[in-house]
Amino acid sequence: MSSIAMSGCPVSGRAGGACSRSAPGSNSRSSRIGPRGCTLSGFAQPGDLHAAFGIPQDSNVEDFLRRRERKAINELLYSDVPSMDEIKAIQNAKGVKSLDKLNVDERDLLAVALGAPARQVILRAEEVGSSTGWRDGYLSVEYGFQPPDTSEAPGALRNSPGRVWMDLCERMPGCIARGRVRESVAALPIVEGRADIIPDKALWAALVALGMLCSIYRYEERHDGNEGINVATKSLKLDGVPMSDDLGDEVKGIPCSIGLPYVQICRRMGRSIPHLTFFDQSSYNVDYIDPLSDYPYVGRFDNTRLRWAMFGDSAERAFLKGCAETSASFQHGPDAIAACQEHVMNRNNEGLLRELVRLKEILERMPQAFHTISLAGSGENYVSPAEWVRWAKFSAPLSKRCPATSGLQFPPYLVMDAFLGRKKYDSFLGAEGVHLRAWLPSNLRAFIAAIEYHYSIPEYVKTSGDPRLMGVFDGVVEAYTGERGFMGVHRYKVFGLLECAGKTGRTETNGASGASNDMRPWEQTHHEFSASMKERLEPFRGQRDLEPHEMRGTFEECRYRGRILSRNFVDSDPSRSIAMVTLDIQEAGITFQPGDRLAVMPMNSWTECAKVAAALGLDSMLEDTVALDRVWSRYADHIASVTRSGKPRLTVIDVLRKGHLAPITQGLATKLHAMLRASSNTVLQVLATDEWPVRASLGDLLQAAVQDTPTKIWDQAFGLSGDLSWLADLIPVEVPRTYSISTHSDELLPGTVDLTISRSNYELCSTFAGNSKIVRHGVSSGFLNPPVGDELDVLDDEELLLGVSRPFAFQLPFDDTSPVALFAGGSGIAPFRSFWQARCGRSWGKTALYLGVQSREKFCYESELRHYVNEGLMEVHTAFSRDSRGLVYNPVTQDLVEKDIPPRYIDGLIIEQGHAICDLVMSKKQGGIGGYIYVCGSVGVFDSVMSGIRKALYNHRSPTMETVESILTTAFAERRFMLDVFMTPKPLPCNQPTIPLSQLALHTGHTPDSRVWIGVHGKVYDVTDFCPMHPGGTNIIKSNGGVDCSKSFDLLAHTNNPEVSSLLTKYYIGELTPKPAYHSEEIGMLYDLWNSFLRVATEQVVASHFEVGMIMESSIVWFQGELFNMGGVRRFYHYQSRLLQGAFSALFGPKVQEMYLKISFAFANAASSATPSKLPDVLGIIARAKGSSDAVKASNEISQIGQFTCNSESARHHEKGIIAYAQRSVQYDMEFLEAIRDEACTGMDSFGNIMELDAASDSQRIAALSAFLMQVLERMAKRLEGFYTKLARHSVFQPGLERNPARARWNILKRRIRDGSFFVLSRSVNISTASTYQPAVGEFVDFDQIVSQIELNLEHADLRSHRNLDLNEQHAVRAMNTSDGAPAYEQHNQTNALKAISAFISDNKRAIRRLSKLPQAINLEQLMQAYGSMSPVPNGLPTPPSSRSTSRSPSINGGRGSLSLARRNTVADNHSGAALQRRNTATSEDSAMTPTHMSPAATMSALMNKMNTRPKPGQVGLASPPHSAIESTQFNFKDRARSMQRLPIREESAREASSMGNAHMRSRSTTNSLRAFRLQASAVAGGMSRIGDTSAH
Repeated sequence: MSSIAMSGCPVSGRAGGACSRSAPGSNSRSSRIGPRGCTLSGFAQPGDLHAAFGIPQDSNVEDFLRRRERKAINELLYSDVPSMDEIKAIQNAKGVKSLDKLNVDERDLLAVALGAPARQVILRAEEVGSSTGWRDGYLSVEYGFQPPDTSEAPGALRNSPGRVWMDLCERMPGCIARGRVRESVAALPIVEGRADIIPDKALWAALVALGMLCSIYRYEERHDGNEGINVATKSLKLDGVPMSDDLGDEVKGIPCSIGLPYVQICRRMGRSIPHLTFFDQSSYNVDYIDPLSDYPYVGRFDNTRLRWAMFGDSAERAFLKGCAETSASFQHGPDAIAACQEHVMNRNNEGLLRELVRLKEILERMPQAFHTISLAGSGENYVSPAEWVRWAKFSAPLSKRCPATSGLQFPPYLVMDAFLGRKKYDSFLGAEGVHLRAWLPSNLRAFIAAIEYHYSIPEYVKTSGDPRLMGVFDGVVEAYTGERGFMGVHRYKVFGLLECAGKTGRTETNGASGASNDMRPWEQTHHEFSASMKERLEPFRGQRDLEPHEMRGTFEECRYRGRILSRNFVDSDPSRSIAMVTLDIQEAGITFQPGDRLAVMPMNSWTECAKVAAALGLDSMLEDTVALDRVWSRYADHIASVTRSGKPRLTVIDVLRKGHLAPITQGLATKLHAMLRASSNTVLQVLATDEWPVRASLGDLLQAAVQDTPTKIWDQAFGLSGDLSWLADLIPVEVPRTYSISTHSDELLPGTVDLTISRSNYELCSTFAGNSKIVRHGVSSGFLNPPVGDELDVLDDEELLLGVSRPFAFQLPFDDTSPVALFAGGSGIAPFRSFWQARCGRSWGKTALYLGVQSREKFCYESELRHYVNEGLMEVHTAFSRDSRGLVYNPVTQDLVEKDIPPRYIDGLIIEQGHAICDLVMSKKQGGIGGYIYVCGSVGVFDSVMSGIRKALYNHRSPTMETVESILTTAFAERRFMLDVFMTPKPLPCNQPTIPLSQLALHTGHTPDSRVWIGVHGKVYDVTDFCPMHPGGTNIIKSNGGVDCSKSFDLLAHTNNPEVSSLLTKYYIGELTPKPAYHSEEIGMLYDLWNSFLRVATEQVVASHFEVGMIMESSIVWFQGELFNMGGVRRFYHYQSRLLQGAFSALFGPKVQEMYLKISFAFANAASSATPSKLPDVLGIIARAKGSSDAVKASNEISQIGQFTCNSESARHHEKGIIAYAQRSVQYDMEFLEAIRDEACTGMDSFGNIMELDAASDSQRIAALSAFLMQVLERMAKRLEGFYTKLARHSVFQPGLERNPARARWNILKRRIRDGSFFVLSRSVNISTASTYQPAVGEFVDFDQIVSQIELNLEHADLRSHRNLDLNEQHAVRAMNTSDGAPAYEQHNQTNALKAISAFISDNKRAIRRLSKLPQAINLEQLMQAYGSMSPVPNGLPTPPSSRSTSRSPSINGGRGSLSLARRNTVADNHSGAALQRRNTATSEDSAMTPTHMSPAATMSALMNKMNTRPKPGQVGLASPPHSAIESTQFNFKDRARSMQRLPIREESAREASSMGNAHMRSRSTTNSLRAFRLQASAVAGGMSRIGDTSAH
């Protein structure tokens, strides 16, 4: 330090001068001292440092100061921690937030840690850490924040009395499986955590073990079988066990055997409030398998094992190991950051550049850790939503005041925030980060303070003026907080996991507790992530009004500049259809790795620009400035940011070159049509196309339109005298195209980058080409690789905007000895060139390329590949599909040998090389070599490769195709299958069939061999075959099956992603039927309401299937080894309680109340002009079902199962009975949910043809529609009754099934005598959400009774605006059970429904008051009897089936009926048109053309009769079902048909169901599309066409 003082401060570069880091305007004395915490602040102090600090003259100052204090920071600063009483007093006086002040200020902490720079903190931590047990937190040069030796602390604890805690942790999975957790904890001896008992070296292991034991004890306490349905609470009492009640809220109610030592250990570790952190249970709870295997970091998923698992299943291991790897991937980050600071101090730009590149590579590698947690549905690292929910409950805070377990506790987040100089922490996650930062280990806090307050790297880079530094640093920013970086990947991973969990069992609202009315819980979390990302980006990108996902796939991602250097041949094709394009990126600061992609902003050819300019008269105004709209203005701002200059003015030629000119989109054509005021026939022809986008350019369209548009209109539309703002409005900014990088470089900053570009061609549409065949080229591929001789048309020396992205599921393995197989088709060879360049000569693993191309002339990079083959560095196998001149790899001569081979595709090549490929595909556990398989090419190439691999496995390794799929599933689960699948964009036809919402809802893919359909922005896609390829796993797709997922699609940035859009075209099956344009707002309101309910019903089916699948797998869930596992019992108890406790509250809670109120209001309002009617008592039916004896009996069974969860003594006598009951229950659950979904589909179908009815007014239509929907609601309520009836017929106690029936019977008798049920025949069940409504005696109610019922429910609902919970409270609430156990998404929907009800009643007070006062002179039944005998009127709606029948599920194999009239543009289940058969339409063609005026009552009667239209296919002469009380005795309402997929029902179940009274079978049908009818109607001039009669067959 003396030498530093002599030479001067390394920051200011001056000796004895003012400190450059001091605040401006400070006095001279203070400016000479330097900032607090700066190690070098004494450089300018007068006097001798040796004398000032009492250092011997012959001693080195730095060494002396470092050795003087050998104590841990915690020992120095936290030796006098306030008592729990004092902490409680502070909390009561100043609030929970004030408890953060219990921790020492970061600057003071930094001063004790020997101050900045960060290197000083690392050195002190290394010197003191080992001897003090790393009490201040792990921090070292080599291992960063990871333990250098994961066996040190557990070994020390094992050799101390604290071993009893370790032993219990190791036994914990068995204790949980036996339901003996709390008894096991209570049996522990009390071992205190004092220093004389537990040595320092054992502290971290003791902290982790005790923290997890306390958390699992609290979890068991909260989930003891009484949290769900229970008849009588039976809490476990531990008599004579001393508790830790006086040691603080965190350990209150926890035995002293773990509570006392946990408090003591936490205080020794500097945690004044005991708490469990994320890194405690993950990073510090794993052991390294091979400590020497440290590339690229030692804590890799495959190099760690979980030390202490609480639940002991594969999901827990996968989740915690995946979280540990996320932190471990930052292992070398602290050293790189400290080195950056040192180079800033020394003003060493070259050294800083090296370290920034190193840090960027670390950050770019980190997102791969997220993929160790799989949502694919299978494999050892698969984590189901239910298991993730369980972990969230286990890791909940021990009290409301202690810090929560959060991912923000992992070092990379807060360290990188400090490194990048984050200024704002206003978002929820920002505030949470500040809060959690105060509770981090001391070394970590000191390190963060050293890099945040001293020697700022961002400021130095900004002022350096070095474009390389600025480019690389920009890459660091993107790698950490960019949309495709660490934060962006994390956000998308969390979105998928939270969506699946939010729809199943996650009742906590961590981070999403304030979900707004228009945001679902996972969307709110996504929004919070976006807000924190924007705060991080703001210092570098400025304030943006865009969300991060809105920048994805746009010019915003291109932050580098480059130029085209050359275009070279790579094969023998004279047309150069594939070329190697080399770009100059010198001084750009771009770095890349094999597998990375380069985004390029293309430019339009001069020819296309000339067409537009000539047609618009801009040929002489190319340099004129254009007034910019919002998007073009953003583009100009972006250019200024990239070039680090002022905002440029954009000219006409800029807009033409960089705007979107081809192909013609529907939006572009529509906009031009409006500008020309519909005067151009050419534009009208384009708008009448049968596919979009149109294969032509804007120049083609303008060139033709200028000929047939009046000059005056043309001049008015494209005025040349103004600011030309219309040009920016007409032509949008082009989007970048992404290409795989085809080169590998060992340079620190590569000067060039190679792309392999295949030129795409298309034929100009006939509107402009006529009968000629005119070939055009893709905008980007034609720009980068124009035809030979046409380079001048795209020649330009202007810089291109570039961006680099990394597909994390397409990277080379870390282990160089791992074999890889590369499967490519055509231009799919592009990324593999960088692969073989990176591996050949540098790795020991086998590299084999399997290439499929058309002919020898199109064999790319042949000479380069021959060189590597001749050197023995790789194998190359080829398949030519249109050429018999084959090439064969000869392993002996190491050469490619010419040989005549019949033309073949790549699947034939794979079958030929089957032996070697099978070994690569199969895992090491299966006897293979566990190779990494890479597939790059079109979807067709992928299908061909997978077909060949399946056939090879079947031929050489597998006896059945089922085993083949198992082998492939294992390879995907082990993340050894890497896919880069693309598809050339193609126009979508506009004449595909329309698919109604009811059809979409039936395709959720939750049953075997069923399809998964999704709706996205008005289009329907069958994504079943895409599920295995989806990078996020199959569950994320299936969670959106059967519904319109446009909003999620947008949030995940798929909408503006050209790759996703082009890939989806393969799976397009039709257009989603749009909402009809109703004349009546009331019908539109009912449509939206019913559509919302249909979505909920569909999502409920999918969500339940996630958990049902696990419950049905008895071998996995129900047994641990050979013993019965209480984990399976608890899982079923939680699932079934959640459904029954609220009587399926998602379906029959506030949502159905909202529907019932609004539909009854619409019916009463519409019918009030004639005669008021009584309505079915839907709420009464639901209430009676929930309170019926069957419901009580079913609840009693579930309650008993809950008591088993913590008492395996009784459960062991009824193992098979429990499993059989659980499996039968979930089978009934799925059948019931599917039936409700089908009923919702029936109601949705009625909206499709309501406007086709012959009604005198909209009021009659509304009355008919409302009455129909009311009957559907009644049927749903009746199904709830039937469900309870079916479920009540089964019991857990079935001695005949058990292995020891006599013992099981004796245990039942003892249990009933012990609990009193032997003498008391019934008990009341505690269902917390039971309705307060007391039903009347009859089946009908008046409208005012309905309003009274709902208002009474609203009085008991809490609609107040809740206060905002603080951070700790929001985390703590996730451990608490809600009143009905509903998941977060379900609670969200219920709350919104209650608010909607309240608002509706408030908005319609006057109308409701008027309708409620009407005399109830006649009910609907009397109305039907009075007019029921009238002749039926054609074109009516179908009537729903009888609603008095039971809700027994239909037969399993009952198929869905088909439409009877083949309708154009309408699709049935199998995509084929079906004949629509109408009954009761026996009117002549002439009479059908003449409108008949009828009385309102008669019309309504006819409309109701029209709702009964379609029988089941093949059904002849079905008997009419029993009539409902709401039906006329003179009307036969035929059952409506709808197909359902069913789980298998045993014969016993079928017999039981058939024995129930009033049983009936529903027919199945689809409903006519409104759009289809309108198309037919438009063909008849002067009136509406009528559909002729057909009879049912």
